[in-house]
Amino acid sequence: MKSAFELLKERGFIEQCTHEDEIKNLLDNEKITFYTGYDPTADSLTVGHFLTVMAMAHMQRAGHKPIVLIGGGTTMVGDPTGKSDMRKMLTKEDIDANADRFKQQLSKFIDFEDDKALMINNADWLLDLNYVEFLREVGVHFSVNRMLTAECYKSRMEKGLTFLEFNYMLMQSYDFLALNRAHNCVLQLGGNDQWSNILGGVELIRRKEGKPAYGMTFTLLTTSEGKKMGKTEKGAVWLDPQKTTPYDFFQYWRNIEDAKVEQCLALLTFLPMDEVKRLGALKDSEINQAKERLAYEITKLVHGEVEADKAKEAARSLFHGGAKSGSIPTTELNQEDFNDGIDIISLLQKTSLIPSRSEGRRLVQQGGVRINDEKVDTIEHTVTIDDFDTDSSLMIKKGKKVYHRVVIK
Repeated sequence: MKSAFELLKERGFIEQCTHEDEIKNLLDNEKITFYTGYDPTADSLTVGHFLTVMAMAHMQRAGHKPIVLIGGGTTMVGDPTGKSDMRKMLTKEDIDANADRFKQQLSKFIDFEDDKALMINNADWLLDLNYVEFLREVGVHFSVNRMLTAECYKSRMEKGLTFLEFNYMLMQSYDFLALNRAHNCVLQLGGNDQWSNILGGVELIRRKEGKPAYGMTFTLLTTSEGKKMGKTEKGAVWLDPQKTTPYDFFQYWRNIEDAKVEQCLALLTFLPMDEVKRLGALKDSEINQAKERLAYEITKLVHGEVEADKAKEAARSLFHGGAKSGSIPTTELNQEDFNDGIDIISLLQKTSLIPSRSEGRRLVQQGGVRINDEKVDTIEHTVTIDDFDTDSSLMIKKGKKVYHRVVIK
């Protein structure tokens, strides 16, 4: 059986390590405790978090013990990494509610039975810190000059980095120290954008405790243009089915660019690497088989086999000219909305298919809207009750791949 390090390396997770040879030897020969942190800034995880969740799952399967650190304390400050503006300040009640949702979602992928994994909130120690003692114990080990060279602060310097945010690196570093002391946690995992913060914790433990600690970062999922994956016209792709339906989730992965299929199969599914490489090698129209497999496997992991089957069936029915599957995103409207007719732009807004009326006008003028497979030629087009089928529904098609059903209540 391959070690966790070999497995993560083979599947393409690992981007940087603080001490690669030592980490490899550690994961090959010992069972360790490691952690990954998640700041609950929203009420759901996104596909951007999912890569580190999969890495944790692989590590746990190899016999290592995960700590999921919920950032109830750090979220009160806000990580400046990758942000040109200061994050919105959340209340403690909002943060606690979001943290509870994270726990529910993560439990699908990580086994917390019998202390095989721990879920801990850093509010337990951060919110009660004595500031002067914290500065004396932790702040003395950090160079301001060096901190300002970190990528996580560079992006904020132009608009103004607040002292509040400047403390974030110290707080995350202290998290690692607290977990090391309480649980003998020796390894922190995170996305590659967390490298500077992870280094801070590794160096703090080595200086304060005089013993080894390690950090490992993972590749970020990006498009071929270098943009982060996990965004659509509607916004983030969430793991919560109430925020991103299983069908929309399936379609997101079904429609990714060809060049990213093999990488996503390796990072976001548990398929054996032989199968990943076979699917990734498919060309031309056959790559669609690999995309459907990718979409199905990820949807099954996140939403379960039943929802994955429904999403696949709905996608296939649309492709072959069907279109009445219950898995397709649906909006229920009152019959009164259509008695006198509703203009196409207003209908697109009611179904959340467009962010603004100007975007709706542009879409219609470019021929990107169809009602029941009939192209809408003008922004003056009116939809009436006569456009609905006998089952009181009609189908809107936006662009080449987005379908939405409207049903009369």
